[in-house]
Parts: sequence; structure tokens; C-alpha cells
Amino acid sequence: MNKLVLFLLVSMINISSSKAQTNGWINLFDGKTLNGWKTLAGTAKYSVENGTIVGTTVANSGNTFLATEKEYGNFILELDIKIESPNGNSGVQTRSHYNPAGHDGKGLVYGRQVEVDPSDRKWSGGIYDEGRRQWLYPLTLNTKARDAFKANEFNHYKIECIGNEMKTWLNGVPVAYLVDTIDEKGFIALQVHQVKNADEAGKKIYFKNIRIKTSGLKSTPFSPGIFVVDYVPNHLTNYEKQSGWKLLFDGKTSNGWRGAYLKTFPKKDWVVRNGTITVLQSEGKEGGEGGDIVTDAEYKAFDFSFEFRLTPGANSGVKYFVTLDEHNTGSAIGLEYQVLDDSLHPDAKLGRDGDRTLASLYDLIPSNKPKSTIRPIGEWNTGRIIVYTNNHVEHYLNGIKVLEYERGSKAFKDLVAISKYVKWKNFGEAPQGHILLQDHGNTVSFRSIKIKSLE
Repeated sequence: MNKLVLFLLVSMINISSSKAQTNGWINLFDGKTLNGWKTLAGTAKYSVENGTIVGTTVANSGNTFLATEKEYGNFILELDIKIESPNGNSGVQTRSHYNPAGHDGKGLVYGRQVEVDPSDRKWSGGIYDEGRRQWLYPLTLNTKARDAFKANEFNHYKIECIGNEMKTWLNGVPVAYLVDTIDEKGFIALQVHQVKNADEAGKKIYFKNIRIKTSGLKSTPFSPGIFVVDYVPNHLTNYEKQSGWKLLFDGKTSNGWRGAYLKTFPKKDWVVRNGTITVLQSEGKEGGEGGDIVTDAEYKAFDFSFEFRLTPGANSGVKYFVTLDEHNTGSAIGLEYQVLDDSLHPDAKLGRDGDRTLASLYDLIPSNKPKSTIRPIGEWNTGRIIVYTNNHVEHYLNGIKVLEYERGSKAFKDLVAISKYVKWKNFGEAPQGHILLQDHGNTVSFRSIKIKSLE
């Protein structure tokens, strides 16, 4: 090879390298050392093998993290991950933080984590708030993405954090879309999860091809149909608007709502303030002083989402397919998503098998919710009701599906026949109806009330 050819080849390599650099991608791992990284919290081991970061589980250790020494705000992160144990768990921390005094002095890493979950649950690519709020985007919200993870193979993760928006992809499949209001920046970390069984010690998690881009960022479009978890109050992303979502409460006025048996919004016991629509404490009776409020419009098949905040011992509810034809003396009649403080309100112990507890189909079907799903009284919880065109109905609490049923089916009719609703003919089977927020005489606030037609 003559000197001219060699010079041209070296020049082409340098140009290619320069071009890659101008594209803005930076390698976070040099393939040889753990320079730029530090271990936090637990005692699991990290090493470098064949150009790969390897985390190894250790018995009697808490969660262990290999964190970047630098913090990052807006970025696109890509990496490949393989996990050895089919029962294992791992994740990638984003915009995260460390409290050395946390977790009883053992050190606590907290912040949003993108999940690595090879178990039968299949929530890989979902978003978990480590050390804080727990699940923000479980894959019950996007079941089509549950099969994207490939066992015993390297899986390609793409994580995009731009402004308040966070999106994840797994092997090219869009998984999670979260809009959050906290953590503008923080470190990135690789997790080795704690193990409880001795036979899970010594298992390995592999991380490679870790690169980040922090400049010249452009938000990557998501394919249609992905549910957005949006923690900005009374807000819709452009993606949601294009997907057909509409706000039923603007955060400022009572527009679109009226008293259940009134032509206008109630003049007492309901207030719009601080971005919430709130029913106030009165006598704790069904129907209350101000009475229930309903949407002006009626709905058939829909996806309906709302946030609610309870006060201690409070009782309320969100009803759907409310026709206002029954002329009940208390609250208006309709299918009810129960909103209740299960620990303090006596209604939680009434009914059958817990069918009057939080997120249940009131007096008909109990919600199957783990305790970890419920956020404490005084904090915001998110409810969701989906009614499909075939009359299949689902209730969700903080992203977890807690019950489902077929409206108008024999099983549904049999439940109605042994409930308080038996005296109303064809209860819950109206082709359309209003959505209702209940006044039960206790202080309860609502916000971020939005709906999408599924017709």
C-alpha cells in the first residue's frame, strides 16, 4: 500500500469520526474501564468483561447502582442490556439522585427508572419511580409492548428525556410516554437489583453500547394509540390532542358541568380553585348540600381519565352512563367508580367481598388492587375508566387494571340482581349517559379530567 492510499484511508477514518462527533453522540462507557462511573447504595459488584459492563448480584445486598459522575438534563440515551436470570430484575435510572443517609443509612438512590423485567409480568420498558412514587407507567397501560423484551438476548433500549417529556422504546417498539413535573436533571445509573434467594446470587446483568446525545435534540414521534401519563395538571400534550383527547375541566372554570338536577353549576359546596374542582365538607350524606355534578354532554364508548385527592375518611365517586331518569332522592344513579378512604370510611367494610372499596364498581365488583397501588390520603391518585364499543369495561388505579366486566352480560345482570340497584330496570345498560362527580358530603378534589371517544 503506497503512502498516498494510506493517507486517504486515514483521512476518511478521521472524517467519519469527526462526522460521528458532530452528530452529538458521546460514549458513556469506554469499553475497558469504569472511568466516569461510581457505585452507590448496595454491595453488588460491577466489572468490565469483553467490552461490556457486568453487574453481579450479591446475597444480602440492597439495590446497587453504577452511576455516572456527571448529571444530565435533556438527552437521548441508547444502550443494550441482557439479564441472566429469568426471575431477575434490573433497570436504568434517569435524572436520578442519591441520599447517603436514606434507607436506614445504607444510601438511597431515587428517581425515574426504565424497567428491565424478564419475568412473566413483562413490564420491560415501563417507568418506575425508584425510592419514591413507585410505578408511574406500568405496562398495563401498553399491553402491546409487553412482548418486546427478548429473554437471553441483548435488548436495545432507547430513552428520551426532553423537557417534561420522557419516552421509552424497547427493540424499536414504543413503550412508555410520561410527562412529569419533577427532576430537571440528575445522574444516569445501571441497577443490579437486590436478591432474596441465595440461588439468585451470582447472576449477571450485561450493559454495552452505552451512548448519549445532549445537543441538537429532536423529539421522536410516537406511533398512534399510546396512552400518555401526564402529571402536568389539566394539560394535554399535542400527541394527546391529535389522538382525540379533550379536557372536561379547564382548571379555571366550571364550564361543561352543571348540577345533576340543576340547569347551572351548584352555588354552594362545589368550588373551582387552585386548578381543582372540589366538593366541600358538609354533613357526609349521599347527595350532599350542593348535590352531584354532571357533564353537559353524554358519552357512549370512551376512555376517561381523572385525578382525585381524598381527605381523611372521605367518600365520593365517579359515575358513568348517568341518565338522570331515575329521580333518586340521594345521589343520581349510574355505574360508579368508587372513590373512598378504605382505611377510615365504614363503607369499605359494607357490601360484598369489598365491592365498595376504592376503584371498585360500587356494590357490584370489588377492585383487585395491591396496596402499593394506592397513594396516601392527601396525595393525588389517578383513576381511569374505559368503555369499549362492545360494552367491555375496565377500571384502572394509578395505571394498574383493577377490574373488568361486560356491561349488560348475564354475569353483570346477576350481580345487579343481588345489589342495591335491583329496583332499577336495566340498570347500567343505557346506550349513553353523563359522567358524574359525587357529592357525598366530604371534601374531595378532582383535576386533569379528560376523555377520548372510542366510537
